Amino acid sequence: MKAPVHSEESFATLDGTGIRYAVFLQGCPFRCAYCHNPDTQPFAGGTPTEAAELVKKILRYKTYFKGGGGVTFSGGEPLLHPEFVLECEVALAARGIGCALDTSGAVALSDAVRAAVDASEMVILDIKMPDEARYEKYVGGSIKNPLALLDFCLERGKRLWLRTVVVPGINDGAAAIDEYLALLGERVKGVEKYELLAFHTLGFAKYEKLGWENPLKGTPALDKEKLARLQNYLDEKIRTKR
Repeated sequence: MKAPVHSEESFATLDGTGIRYAVFLQGCPFRCAYCHNPDTQPFAGGTPTEAAELVKKILRYKTYFKGGGGVTFSGGEPLLHPEFVLECEVALAARGIGCALDTSGAVALSDAVRAAVDASEMVILDIKMPDEARYEKYVGGSIKNPLALLDFCLERGKRLWLRTVVVPGINDGAAAIDEYLALLGERVKGVEKYELLAFHTLGFAKYEKLGWENPLKGTPALDKEKLARLQNYLDEKIRTKR
């Protein structure tokens, strides 16, 4: 099975627990206004790669995965290529290496997607906006598939992290955090970690290189102190629910 690989990172530390080998697959159905990797969005592109070839390469790094490390499939949207991901997951699991999925939940829950999720040791799911209207406005898609994936992970007892990018002027206040929590409701009790990420401008140069309009041109990076305050607010709210 082949899939288009956009890039790989052999010493990733932000895509799950421990040291990880991150595989970024090409293509994404969403068009997030704040995407910092717009070059991964087009369905065309990437390097066609055999699953067996990728697994062989990853195995060279196995010694680095001690202490909870492993492989993370990201993108783009990794679940656009569920059969490829599953083949890699099965082969790596046979060699004692666990895999995580870093996904936007953009893809419908087909049997192939369910199988890839089931074979993962954990899922990192982006909850981008707190309602359907803002998903359409800022994400270019629907909230339905991400919520369906969330519910599937909870049903399966999957180890689950949630992430939300906080963008100045869009969702950077306590009221917005309350909206995300209202959306999640009791689901949040089954989440191991809910992490807020700061919007940054490092991807702006990629829009220029691609010749694309940047939807958030002129938007400043989120202040780190503000992010910390919002994260503390979110953590405290979650603690009261548990």
